[in-house]
Amino acid sequence: MTKRDVVRRVFSGQRPPYVPWHYQFTKEPWELLCGHFGGADAAETAVDNHILELGSAIGFFDDLGNNRVRDVFGVTWDRSVDKDIGNVEGHILPEPILAGYAFPDPLDARFFRDIPAMIAKQPDRFRVFYLGFSLFERAWTLRGMENLMVDFVDQPEFVHALFAAIADYDIAQVREAVKYDIDAVYFGDDWGSQQGLMMGKPFWDEYIKPQLRRMYGAVRGAGKFQMIHSCGDVDELFDDLIGLGLNCFNPFQPEVMDTTALLQAYRGRLAFHGGLSTQRTLPIGTEEEVRRECRRLLDQGREGSYIFAPSHAVESDVPLANILAFIEEAPQAASAEKLRF
Repeated sequence: MTKRDVVRRVFSGQRPPYVPWHYQFTKEPWELLCGHFGGADAAETAVDNHILELGSAIGFFDDLGNNRVRDVFGVTWDRSVDKDIGNVEGHILPEPILAGYAFPDPLDARFFRDIPAMIAKQPDRFRVFYLGFSLFERAWTLRGMENLMVDFVDQPEFVHALFAAIADYDIAQVREAVKYDIDAVYFGDDWGSQQGLMMGKPFWDEYIKPQLRRMYGAVRGAGKFQMIHSCGDVDELFDDLIGLGLNCFNPFQPEVMDTTALLQAYRGRLAFHGGLSTQRTLPIGTEEEVRRECRRLLDQGREGSYIFAPSHAVESDVPLANILAFIEEAPQAASAEKLRF
């Protein structure tokens, strides 16, 4: 059974032969890992991910120099502090008006040109096309967070129009992506804070849910699985998301949700990806504490609906020893579980 087959079982609500894993790293820890293993290829082999990340999630194609990049929507990001994404400079939409703004080409070849070669290089992995900043995040990067929150109340027609236009862009990309031999589409968005939804459930229902129905429908209509990323305490949305056709939720943060209870409650209906704390366990835990938490998560995921991973991309505050610990624990558990399957 290939890695691709194992993840497909997880997404289908079946018990896999072992718990698959998938790790993401920000710039500094990835460089640390490459240095430890003697290069990127050796680090990739050691990590041995089950998911193949395809596409260019946000479209950071233009390097402006001076620690600044521009995404395809025209937003400039200052990376002088955050080296991976950055902080937005200015507002592309200073007023609640779409007239005069031209959306980028969703079929820009740069999003798709590497897909065949990447699949050929890692044919056994589960193939996911990543589409980041897929709705709410894309809207606030264009309009500004405070402005958009005020627009929710004062400019509902504009918000509906903006979100529909972003969803149209996403759907066009999805329809192109599913022409390739992929397995799933990943929509990146952030709706939650540490204590609930940033915009509240009524506004989520009014502005976001209708567009998700369209976006998820495009993926489901192509016979593909779908994933969503949203940081924060958003478990109140899980039943809605399942109803819309969601298969897997990430990042499954233990700081803001009871991961054990949720996995038990939703197993067979929704898969979870994440669970290993990047706020507490990985940055400040001892190596043994990391290993103990890994074993707990891997054990509770044995029955299915779970992909082992840190709850977000590993940050620069995580010691190398703790990174190596979670990398080592998953294949050890897999070897033991295969004998029981």
